Amino acid sequence: MCLAAIALDDHPRFPLVIAANRDEVFARAAAAMGWWPARRDTLAGRDLSAGGTWFGLTRAGRLALLTNVREPSRQRADAPTRGTLVLDWLSSTDDAPAFARGLAPGYNGFNLIAADVASGHCHWISNRAAAPVALAAGIHALSNAALDTPWPKTVGLSAAMADALAQARSADDLADRLLDALTDSSPAPDAALPDTGVGLLRERQLSPRFIRITADEAPGIARYGTRCSTVLVREAGGATLVIERTFNADGRGLPPVVHRLAAWP
Repeated sequence: MCLAAIALDDHPRFPLVIAANRDEVFARAAAAMGWWPARRDTLAGRDLSAGGTWFGLTRAGRLALLTNVREPSRQRADAPTRGTLVLDWLSSTDDAPAFARGLAPGYNGFNLIAADVASGHCHWISNRAAAPVALAAGIHALSNAALDTPWPKTVGLSAAMADALAQARSADDLADRLLDALTDSSPAPDAALPDTGVGLLRERQLSPRFIRITADEAPGIARYGTRCSTVLVREAGGATLVIERTFNADGRGLPPVVHRLAAWP
């Protein structure tokens, strides 16, 4: 993912809610969220180019999502793919501190939200942070910087999450409100933009929650933007709704993929 908001024990009916967007070049092949044939306990999308995934969960209650850290001066072309980090957490039995200690060096910058819903633990792990951070109850947001860095898109999505939780009449209603919030393509004003080393034009293009960069806007660069939106809503009794909506390069949304887990984990 490149943008996510997580509401953890912030609402009595919905103890875990996640709304996230994945941004990527459109030439990179991917499969929609589904139960993996080779890992039948894993529900996730699939990166068909480099392997791995950006968001996934297991029937036993492990969950992870991944964002990259935007730092062009530190990117290594020969670094291992970060998408395997999600799968590594899903298949691990370690807690977050032990998992983080066991990670191999060499990855480009990453943020990993690693949760064990069965035990009630949720952590932020990053190779740009000294140690994993346990998420406190409340609403947290993550993009391509450290957890809860107040970029306009993270602040806006956090506010939208709070509004949706306050107004939602059901899990489906909550999911619909969050999917709408994830399609906001309003750019941030220049004065609010971060400086991550990509230049002012690119900061503007990357500032909305929903990104679409055309060939005309970035000559010589592959078409890039929000490829999918994913929302997870877990109710207090364990019933969990997971919806993924995929978008083509023109911004047209395809019919959503819906998974309903009667009791998770």
